[in-house]
Amino acid sequence: MTTFGKPKLPLEPLHGRALIPVAAAISIANFMQTLDLTIANVAVPTIAGDLGVSPDMGTWTLTSFAAPLAITLPLTGWLAQRFGQVRLFCISVTLFIVMSVLCGLAPNFEMLLCFRALQGAASGPITALSQALLIAVFPPVRRNVALAVWQTTTFVAPVLGPICGGWITDNIAWPWIFYINVPTGAAVLFILVRALGKHDNPTRKTPVDAVGLVLLALAFGSLQLTLDRGHNLDWFSSATICALAVICAISFVALVIWELTDEHPIVDLRLFADRNFLAGTVAVTVGFGLYYGALVLVPLWLQTEQGYTATWAGIATAPLGIAGIVIAPLVGRIQHRFDPRWFATAALVGWAVASFWRMQFNTDVTIDDIAWNSLLMGAATALFITPLVSLSIAGLPRERLPAASGLQNALRRIGTSVATSLAPTYFERRARVHSTYLVDRIAPQDTAFSDWMTRLQHAGLDSNGALASIARALDAQAHMLALNDFSASCVMLFAVTLVVVWLARYRRTR
Repeated sequence: MTTFGKPKLPLEPLHGRALIPVAAAISIANFMQTLDLTIANVAVPTIAGDLGVSPDMGTWTLTSFAAPLAITLPLTGWLAQRFGQVRLFCISVTLFIVMSVLCGLAPNFEMLLCFRALQGAASGPITALSQALLIAVFPPVRRNVALAVWQTTTFVAPVLGPICGGWITDNIAWPWIFYINVPTGAAVLFILVRALGKHDNPTRKTPVDAVGLVLLALAFGSLQLTLDRGHNLDWFSSATICALAVICAISFVALVIWELTDEHPIVDLRLFADRNFLAGTVAVTVGFGLYYGALVLVPLWLQTEQGYTATWAGIATAPLGIAGIVIAPLVGRIQHRFDPRWFATAALVGWAVASFWRMQFNTDVTIDDIAWNSLLMGAATALFITPLVSLSIAGLPRERLPAASGLQNALRRIGTSVATSLAPTYFERRARVHSTYLVDRIAPQDTAFSDWMTRLQHAGLDSNGALASIARALDAQAHMLALNDFSASCVMLFAVTLVVVWLARYRRTR
């Protein structure tokens, strides 16, 4: 087995059988760390109970992972310049494995948060470099296949995370949601060290942009904390959220000004001067954020308003991942023959059609309709990321790929965080508006209301019981209308994103 000394050979595309295990190892590493974003979600109550903290405190196991991840993602380009892409990737996987073991062994909640934060920090370069390394090791004519594989692991893992986490927590023990990373990570390291241990990109020691690093940590860290804690603290009615938002805004403005004027910026914001990178990154951030908003909101609605269990809500939305697994590799094989903007257009139209369909849902919607709607959403997703990444990143010089991938993935992650944080708040506030409107339309002298009360009383309910039943029905209708409103907003935003996609120029790969 080779070791990581000073790189002797450049990082060049692989060919033939040598490509298969390397591509599989990189993709599995990305799947492993992406799975960890959601695998702990359903285990939060169990973890909190076992470690003696409240369920609300237990959610810090999610925040402590997401905040450091948001900081290290855009740092990846600078780190890769200093240490090399392959070396940094393997170091990150090693740290991720070690922190996973320590998370499972954590004797108390405070230590769990510490190890979980370090695990999140280690996973940032894995996400960004998995994309950049796949582009680097695949020949140019086959890079679309590489990106299709990467995309599949990116959007399937969050769907499978809660299912795997729930099963492990119920049938084994919650520490195993962390221990399962050990054999997977070890296999990834073994393959990559053997295949790429003597290869890496040239490194250079640039001065450390300490000011940029501090501003980056403040900006991304405060934003992630605002998004993670906002819903629980009722957003800007909380002094904590207001303070975090102010820190975030000031830090972001200062970060942009500093990085654009510093000779050796820690985040390469000049990438946005490339029209394709700018358009592709904006489209990926908005489009994927809306997709994740629906991914969070539909199962929430099914469980809280439609009486579904977590298992059945997962089954109803499982086609999201199934469609992607089947379609994404096929898209990767044929994409080089067509303008990638047409694939992204098909994806956005598919998402818009699925959202318009969801606007027509009512409280009697069947699980079959929900599953078919999820299948359409998943099929559209398979057409989205690969073409846009190919359009916005693959045309850049190879030495800029880690920075571009890290920055784009950081913004995509922010987009999903914004959507998954704001979607439930929007859902509840629109439900309150509709509930007020529905209640105002009910009057004791209204014939329909009187008939409704009479039927419930004939069914054996007293007046209080009948009124409680009507209140539950009105609440269900209000939340149904709120979901319809969310879907209508998605249709409009998908249309705006479609315009952004066509601002990019098509560069044919030779």
